[in-house]
Amino acid sequence: MTMDAENRAALQPLSHAEAFETLSGSRISMVLTDPALPDNPIVYVNRAFEEVTGYMSGMAIGRNCRFLQGENTDPDDIKRLREALDREEDCTVDLVNYRADGSEFINRLMMTPIRSEDGSLRYFLGMQKPLAEVEDLLSPNAVRHAMREVQHRVKNHLSMVISLTRMYGRGAGDARGQFSQLARRIESLQVLYQELSNPERRRNMDTVSLGAYFSRLAAATQSLDGRSGLTVNVDIEEAEARSDTAVHLGMIVSEVLTNALQHAFVGRETGRIDLSVRRLPGQSLRITVADDGLGMPEGVEWPDRTSVGGSVIAGLIRQLNGTLNVNTGATGTVVTLDLSGVTDAT
Repeated sequence: MTMDAENRAALQPLSHAEAFETLSGSRISMVLTDPALPDNPIVYVNRAFEEVTGYMSGMAIGRNCRFLQGENTDPDDIKRLREALDREEDCTVDLVNYRADGSEFINRLMMTPIRSEDGSLRYFLGMQKPLAEVEDLLSPNAVRHAMREVQHRVKNHLSMVISLTRMYGRGAGDARGQFSQLARRIESLQVLYQELSNPERRRNMDTVSLGAYFSRLAAATQSLDGRSGLTVNVDIEEAEARSDTAVHLGMIVSEVLTNALQHAFVGRETGRIDLSVRRLPGQSLRITVADDGLGMPEGVEWPDRTSVGGSVIAGLIRQLNGTLNVNTGATGTVVTLDLSGVTDAT
């Protein structure tokens, strides 16, 4: 609906000063900070801020807003806010703050940069709204914190399953190898889960960064070997894969690395394994694991399709439309795996 000419003629636009004076009396708590000054201190608070927090302007001005934080303020929320400030971006976060009397409240902080006419940063404006209990339960933070607790419990449960599997494997006689393989596969799933639940991720939650995932996996596999003289070097081009694909890739990489650690350096305390991942055209991937070990004995084929582990790995490679090439000699073994269409297009 448009304004008629008579009403438009009677309209008296507010000046910037009048608009700010009006907003200063708003029931929405407002804060201005000056990033040009050391520690980005508060330079203005309105009356609503004083009412919400119990801090009069004279107690707040000149201090960084962090004085409202306390024991139960989530470090992840603080980090999100700090990163947005560093990037000079808008940010909305629900975080625990404390009033002057020490009482705790959930504060929905909406922060935005204020720029001068030339585009340079002048102030940060923070608008704060205390959340009622029902709003707090429905806030993104409440959901995120609940998910974090679930993730923590799942991680602990997976660790317990891995420990029990290894413990039972030590007394399993001829089946000890199968228990060890099972533990490694569960561990690769645990590493994948850690990457999926990593709070630093800002990508589609159904995809996994193969660089971060394989780096974690290589470190975990190496730590199980225990020989300080054996090094695993990782050189991975950034690529994304769907989580179900990443499960299969992780099992394959874990198996190849473990095989090299177990068999390539028999009788040696030093050695080197290089894990590299390269993107190929058409959303394809080349994974190479090269060691400077003893090489495979003549007549030995890897993966051994007569074993359970070998048949599983061969099946995973086949399922991913992969092509496996193994070159071995006196100076070590190079395992090359080419996989078609496994990376995410984005």
